[in-house]
Amino acid sequence: MSFLDPRTLAFVLFAGFMAVSFLLCILAATGNDDPTEFYLGTGALSPMQNGLAIAGDYISAATVLSTTGTIALAGFDGVLIATSTVLSILMFMLVLSGPLCGRGRFTLGDVLSERLSERPARIGTAVVVLVVVMPLLLVQLNGAGAMLALLLGIPGSGAVTGCTVFIGSLMVCYAALGGMKGTGFVQILKTVLLLAAFVLLACLVLKRFSWNPATLFDAAAGASGYGDGFWQSGRQYGDSLSGRLDVISVQLTLALGAACMPHLTMRLHPIRGMRAARAATTWAVGAVTTILGLIVIVGAGATAVVGARALRASDPTGSDSLLLLTLALDPAAREADQSLLFSVVACAVVATTLAAVAGLTLAAAASLAHDVLAKVVFKGGLSANRELAAARTAIVVVGVAAVVLAILTQHWNRQVLISFTFAAAASALLPVVLYGTLWRGFTVNGLRWALYGGLLLTAVAIAFSPAISGNPLAVFPERDFHWFPLRNPGLITIPAGFLLGWLGSRFGGRGRRARDVLDPARGDTPYAMHTG
Repeated sequence: MSFLDPRTLAFVLFAGFMAVSFLLCILAATGNDDPTEFYLGTGALSPMQNGLAIAGDYISAATVLSTTGTIALAGFDGVLIATSTVLSILMFMLVLSGPLCGRGRFTLGDVLSERLSERPARIGTAVVVLVVVMPLLLVQLNGAGAMLALLLGIPGSGAVTGCTVFIGSLMVCYAALGGMKGTGFVQILKTVLLLAAFVLLACLVLKRFSWNPATLFDAAAGASGYGDGFWQSGRQYGDSLSGRLDVISVQLTLALGAACMPHLTMRLHPIRGMRAARAATTWAVGAVTTILGLIVIVGAGATAVVGARALRASDPTGSDSLLLLTLALDPAAREADQSLLFSVVACAVVATTLAAVAGLTLAAAASLAHDVLAKVVFKGGLSANRELAAARTAIVVVGVAAVVLAILTQHWNRQVLISFTFAAAASALLPVVLYGTLWRGFTVNGLRWALYGGLLLTAVAIAFSPAISGNPLAVFPERDFHWFPLRNPGLITIPAGFLLGWLGSRFGGRGRRARDVLDPARGDTPYAMHTG
């Protein structure tokens, strides 16, 4: 068997990535002998390294596959999704980097407990963090299992299940061994690999159209079935009022929800000072914007080269667009496991997933081990060694639960889980983060109303939306019990979350108000605003 045989190369590429990743995690683990180093190990990284790690957390496999597919099938609506992701990381840089960077905090629970009562702040954020993180973990694991099975040329649903278990085991090892520093190194490696893979794909696509983006976009419109309307809004959900509101809701949810995801905000805690935080996030914005720009070219290329009809026949959600494009660009290969190009791209996507799930698992485990066990159950009485052991045990627990749930939901429409994750983050987490760091009048009751109320509203709206029933692409397509008109509830639930936080603080009874937390040695100014 030749070394350049695609299947052999797939093994070599994937094994090489695993070897380098494990080496980085082992090197990072040599200093992880206390919780501070385990959770804040990236503080010594340069702004460029921190920025690439943040970009790696931002760009998940779900982002890569879903955004490419949406652009390929819905044209301009997919471009809007890419634009919303860029706006999200700009908000992350301009609004959240100041209140969340530095001071040695490990989690959002640490941030909010500085200004509010410790027990409700920690328990409430831990509950919401787990509920928000878990669906995205399932999406990543399902996608990685299917992609790895294709990469290795192993057929059957049993192979996908086995690959999902394997990916889950790797993510537990990465998070438990490397901690924040190790997962940061893996994110940097993943960002470089993903950027290289999409530069290669974009060049191959543009070469087919004489290196002229205008020719490419015209060809995509012609192959889409919509003509010039392909580059106008309304293709994803239709031209009806509810369809247009759904488009707005998706953009709002992505722009606000992605910015406050727990595995992203954790990246800010080790960074000391506003200048370093802005420098790191500037690198992150550049990397994310570049990758998403390449994804727009690749998504349009999928439509122009493969055709919208073939893309929909393979997968109505468009998730197979990247796979079909790589096969079309490598006509000598009849199957995925025979394509050299697919081996390279699939390896980058699997690497993207591994890095993403490791960061998500670490964020969820940190909330369990640090906020709930160390600070609430044992009330700060855990020694450093015991807290570190609790953190690694929590990583294993979260990892096992995620793998089991991923196997049970592997045939679900992944868009439903993605919508719930970002809508819940924007409706429950974002209000308490902004109110808790910027408004002195915010109270414990406001925190409870925003966290639990925003989460409950999101869950109810999703459960009775067309994403769950009454739609051919719904979780239960044969049944119809929906009454909420939008597939993505963010347009309603995000303002409701902010309103609940305000109402709870104003009229929810007396409760401890947020207080300023300053470090004069660093020249800090109050984040909380006096309301008079």
